[in-house]
Amino acid sequence: METPFTIEQFFEVFERYNTSVFPAQLIFLCLGIIALLLITSRRKNSNYFITGFLGLLWLWIGIVYHLSFFTSINKAAYGFGILFILQGLFFMREIFRTHLNFDSEKNGRTFLGYFFILFGLIFYPIIGYLLGAKLNVTISLGLPCPTTILTFGFLMLSKKGFPKYLLIVPSIWAVIGTFAAVNFGVYQDFLMLIAAVIANFYLLKKEKVPAIA
Repeated sequence: METPFTIEQFFEVFERYNTSVFPAQLIFLCLGIIALLLITSRRKNSNYFITGFLGLLWLWIGIVYHLSFFTSINKAAYGFGILFILQGLFFMREIFRTHLNFDSEKNGRTFLGYFFILFGLIFYPIIGYLLGAKLNVTISLGLPCPTTILTFGFLMLSKKGFPKYLLIVPSIWAVIGTFAAVNFGVYQDFLMLIAAVIANFYLLKKEKVPAIA
């Protein structure tokens, strides 16, 4: 698939983003670690924190990355921004509906969920750096693809009553974002599509609840 921008322009956007928003990357990393620890600690308000954290990430990416940076080289980013903002609002909505609850049962689904979370949180940027990306163009949490992988991980740790509409936007982006792996050599993004398939397989088998009602 041919893109309307060059590989140089693609990574220049990350450089401008990383320089402009620092230290937001470190804040997201710390919040992600806290969210992960809250699942294992099973604190009373952990569901609210994790759901709000996911909502914040998707809103941030839609508004700050897509609309403020990526639109400079790709007009389709306006549509991407709307999708991410919509997903962020979906998560914020679930804070009040309380249908999204997290737990860490000992099974294969939980293991995969933790793996996807850790990959999006830590391994994704490390792999990018080891593959030759400069520190100021490293793709990390708070950007679309690692955030999508991490989101699938958290959703796989959700309990019964999971609102399935939360899978729609991340699954769409998993398909769109995988083109970056093909066109620009961001090979970590291949896991995004794998995570989407696995998450949909496990979560769509769960107890059915009203979609967006």
